[in-house]
Amino acid sequence: MTAPNRNTLWARAIVDELVAVGVDAVVVSPGSRSTPLTVAAARHADLHLFSQLDERSAAYFALGRARRTGRVTPLICTSGTAAANYHPAVMEADNARVPLLALTADRPPELRDSGANQTADQEKLYGDAVRLYKDLPEPAPADRALRSVRTTVARAVATAEGADAGPVHLNVPFAKPLEPTPVEGDVPDDLDPTAATGRDGPYVDVTPGSPEPGETALRELSEALSADRGLIVAGPADPPGLDPEAMTALSHATGYPVLADPLSGLRFGGHTRVAPVIGAYDAYLSATVAGGGSPAADGWTDPEVVLRLGASPTSKRLRKYLAGTGADQYAVDPAGRWREAEFAATDLVVAEPNRLCARLSRLVSGSGGDPAWRDQWESADRVAREYHRRDRGIGGDGKGSPGFHEGDVLRVVAEAVPDPSTLFVSNSMPVRDLDRFVPPSTTNLTALGNRGVSGIDGIVSSALGAGSATTDDLTLVVGDLALYHDTNGLLAADRCDVDVTVVLVNNDGGGIFHALPIESFDPPFTAEFKTPHGLAFEPVADLHGLEYARIDARPDSETTDGSAATGGSATADATGALAEAYGRARDADGSHLIEVRTDAESSHRTRERLAAAVERAVHGGGPA
Repeated sequence: MTAPNRNTLWARAIVDELVAVGVDAVVVSPGSRSTPLTVAAARHADLHLFSQLDERSAAYFALGRARRTGRVTPLICTSGTAAANYHPAVMEADNARVPLLALTADRPPELRDSGANQTADQEKLYGDAVRLYKDLPEPAPADRALRSVRTTVARAVATAEGADAGPVHLNVPFAKPLEPTPVEGDVPDDLDPTAATGRDGPYVDVTPGSPEPGETALRELSEALSADRGLIVAGPADPPGLDPEAMTALSHATGYPVLADPLSGLRFGGHTRVAPVIGAYDAYLSATVAGGGSPAADGWTDPEVVLRLGASPTSKRLRKYLAGTGADQYAVDPAGRWREAEFAATDLVVAEPNRLCARLSRLVSGSGGDPAWRDQWESADRVAREYHRRDRGIGGDGKGSPGFHEGDVLRVVAEAVPDPSTLFVSNSMPVRDLDRFVPPSTTNLTALGNRGVSGIDGIVSSALGAGSATTDDLTLVVGDLALYHDTNGLLAADRCDVDVTVVLVNNDGGGIFHALPIESFDPPFTAEFKTPHGLAFEPVADLHGLEYARIDARPDSETTDGSAATGGSATADATGALAEAYGRARDADGSHLIEVRTDAESSHRTRERLAAAVERAVHGGGPA
């Protein structure tokens, strides 16, 4: 390999190894100190370069792309605060087990701790959040040094994508010249060709392994799953996701219903035709239901055994219910880590979940479970779906329509998305409304969200990153505060050529705080927790070139056609207007922003009334 200087040689070796191990894209933010890496990436014919102006958005974009693909999309940035802006996404990738590789350029060691401009301490910048950290040596045009850096890159990608997937940080110092300026004598002519240009394929091939129990432990687990009453609980999945075929096979073998979180990869898809996938549990489960703790739950039967896959479920009501059942609970985790915050699990099974379920489905010797047990869950789900339908709503007096509420936004969108689609949902209420109000369906829908540390920052960028990895249609449902946090992420729609339909649920502040006890204390509730902002979002659409539509679904407001949006008519007007606006966006080219104005308090009161009504109907034998 010939190169004008050692920095160019070093950066080419790093980028060449990324491509050799299967990386097909990088996300780059502009900066001087990272020039060698940026030039090498931009000039590589087999690498797609996404350019992001803001490092925080860049990191979340890479995270969203990796969440969709299960493969790492490396990040390249300059030194100083640029690297610090990766930190929120690194935290999310750590907790959500999303592959991430941060290549942070740095000043050479002699400039550290010297007061030199744009120089900060970048060593172990992300602490224990990363799976691997290395401060690379300064570029050296030497055989051993080049072999070392190629090996490090191969190890870094393999670690990021391993059984305990997550972020990896390589700090890369460069001294000037940073550009591919010829420096006479800087790169010797007698470098070993293998060190200089690499091998045919990766310099180091890493063969991944999948942890699994031995035959004796596997048979003991299969015997435990031969009980008549059991559940398969699938929480948010680690990339690349849970396998519907393996889960369906195990469900058929055991006869157990599958309680599928919307982010599990099991709530939607063709397998729901043949597997007992349950989706409305958040509407009728609570801690008081478990063990017959409530008189209303006298006829409800609890599980004897629970197999838990993925991360902790989104639904707090499900988590509390499981903690109260007293069932044997087997938490499956490929990294052997603990992800069950109620501390109700009785066993930790260190295994890759898809392979484990496939093997168990061939070993379980039960009779296919108790049919009445499955009927209990399927019947409860049917009751919940009926109550959540628009024509079976529960008003303040216990009958009639409650009017439009925020859960309807998720229901309308999920019913109207193209097939196939990627649906990215924000934290706070959108993901919870998706969980409660959107039932299983055969639509080829990939639902994603950032549930690692459940922040509202970086949501837009994560969604656009996910959209960049597929030709599927992309829809983002986001709250107003989350959109405010990441409006600059919308720049990627144009710069990275990603079409998106953004459905904005604007309730003018932090609506989720209505679900917390602090609601009863005002002040400080309104000013310090709900924090109304009064922002207008149409200028955001104008700024980023998005087509804009607005639906006002607040009580006593005017709808888009000027009619009064009150009572039952508000439901029909807002529902129809949203379906129409989304349909236009879905069928048109380009990106769109649909703003739905809602009232957080009335939506929360409706959620409470619906939950109470569904729970009475399921557990108390009331009319459905």
